[in-house]
Amino acid sequence: MTQRTSQLPLSFQAARSYARADFVPGDSNEAALALVEAWPHWPQPVCAIWGPRGSGKTHLAHIWQARSRARAIEPIALNSEVVAGLATPAIVVIDDADRIGDGTAFFHLINFITQSDGSLLLTGGTPPTLWPSSVPDLHSRLTAVSGAALQAPDEALIARVLLKLFADRQLKLPEALIDYLVPRLGRSFAEAERIVILIDRLALQQKRNISVDIGAQALRLLEAEQAAGSADRGEGLV
Repeated sequence: MTQRTSQLPLSFQAARSYARADFVPGDSNEAALALVEAWPHWPQPVCAIWGPRGSGKTHLAHIWQARSRARAIEPIALNSEVVAGLATPAIVVIDDADRIGDGTAFFHLINFITQSDGSLLLTGGTPPTLWPSSVPDLHSRLTAVSGAALQAPDEALIARVLLKLFADRQLKLPEALIDYLVPRLGRSFAEAERIVILIDRLALQQKRNISVDIGAQALRLLEAEQAAGSADRGEGLV
């Protein structure tokens, strides 16, 4: 009897853990993790980590927030009123800080952090020197920000992440599955997490043990999700 995998709810999302214990270190994130864990002994009050999507920026930001008890501010929410309402010393984290729209408020935030003996962690897709800004003084502040770059995880790290994710769910899997999945996945922690969720759901739905065949079904579902997401964003149309 043919399994009807199309009934799997593609929008299903499991709660994601951003705990330090769930961060898998490797060559691609070693420097950024060291920066986060060096706090409060930073070289300067404002530091940044940057890298491609899926490289672990958000996870590291959460690790630092838990360590420093920082206030998280959404990039679109930053404005002069928010800066004026900060306590002293201010300890703040902004994930995706390269999306901040209010350059003047960003400039004042960096000044306030520095003057209040606070700490500010920023994350972005590129180094702060490349972040867009219409405020000349802000660009000079960003040029002085030190930090660490994240690289896309290599296949060895993706394999370790997959093994941990399966183990966290107490799932048994054939040895061949990891070797099958790794070269077919993108270099992204989020993608590794998603494929494990899909495999788990498919196995439960079909009442079967996890297998390479179920892994192949999950990959097709993941590709369908990604294609739908690209269409929603208007990608692939030109």
